Amino acid sequence: MADCHLGAWRHPKLQQLNMESFRKAVDMCIKEKVDFILFAGDLFDSAYPPIEILKEAFSEFRKLKDAKISCFIIAGSHDYSVSGKTFLDVLEKGGFCKNVFSAESLEERNEKIILNPVIEKSIAIYGYPGKKSGLEINEIRKIRLQECPGLFRIFMLHTSIKDAIGNLPIESIDEKELPESDYYALGHLHIDYCKGRFVYAGPIFPNNFEELEELECGSFYIVELKGANRLDSAIDVKRIELKIKDIVCIEIETSNALIATEKIISELSGYELKDKIVLLRISGKLKQGKTSDIKFSEIEDFVNKKNAYAFLKNTSKLVTEEAGVDIDMGNMENIEENIIKKYLEENHSKFNSLISQLIGTLDLEKHEDEKNTPFEERLLNDIKKILNV
Repeated sequence: MADCHLGAWRHPKLQQLNMESFRKAVDMCIKEKVDFILFAGDLFDSAYPPIEILKEAFSEFRKLKDAKISCFIIAGSHDYSVSGKTFLDVLEKGGFCKNVFSAESLEERNEKIILNPVIEKSIAIYGYPGKKSGLEINEIRKIRLQECPGLFRIFMLHTSIKDAIGNLPIESIDEKELPESDYYALGHLHIDYCKGRFVYAGPIFPNNFEELEELECGSFYIVELKGANRLDSAIDVKRIELKIKDIVCIEIETSNALIATEKIISELSGYELKDKIVLLRISGKLKQGKTSDIKFSEIEDFVNKKNAYAFLKNTSKLVTEEAGVDIDMGNMENIEENIIKKYLEENHSKFNSLISQLIGTLDLEKHEDEKNTPFEERLLNDIKKILNV
């Protein structure tokens, strides 16, 4: 499993579905009597998730522990903390999982990072955490794995590999630069990707509007290792879909915002929406009116009367002719990411790589009962590490 992002959705019902999908995955693993589970990063959406999310997550890990299913984990770019302290540590301290990231030594002269394995039966599991803005990639190039002769090797990573990103303009690492392993359990890219030994499990539940459109549901993989030893082992990989709710995707093109509300409602009336997630994407160049003239509250009321489970809208492809700019207020889940992307395109600076990290750090919340002074010190220390001062 990877990219569970528990606590990510601001929409209460979708946040609930995210947890329900995670719960379903856990139940399926127990039913299948798997030997162990790999969590390849971003179990939580932040290093310090809300207490209600923690309570539900811990309850699921308790079920796995009672079923005697071992859990191995690495931090991802979301639940990673510059300070190195996250609630993954609490899970490990409680005996619910094992963080497999273990660097024996950093040889500065040879620029090598030596990873130690966690041994589970006849399998050696290695892992390296994901970091903000792809900062783990250069470090991964320095990794060497501690030898474990005869054992089947699994390498858990939360990063982007070149073959999987397609034409996306993001930092990535070529598979040929990775240490030799028998299986690569990958997280970070929210895609369905399975090529030979390289597998991205995909998110446990789609994390935004576009992912709901494209993926429709979450997924994970069950991998069966067949063979007495690593030399004659065959890998049987099976993708498991986590279908929770049906999706209804509706695309409307309009040039007149003044009559768009009626047009949208008329289109929606032709669909069965009961207990479904309704995705409304509006596109076009407005010649009359502006986006605010579209009565989204009226549209949502109509959808609710048809007993839809949830309603999301996206106007990222709706352009006003007067201003000639995209109006991108429909996808609130990605608005921060879109603003940063637009800024980076228009402002080139050697400091741009620090922006996402700083925003992520400044988003830290106080721990329960934490006083102002320790919180401020923790925040400043994280910022100093990012700025290297």
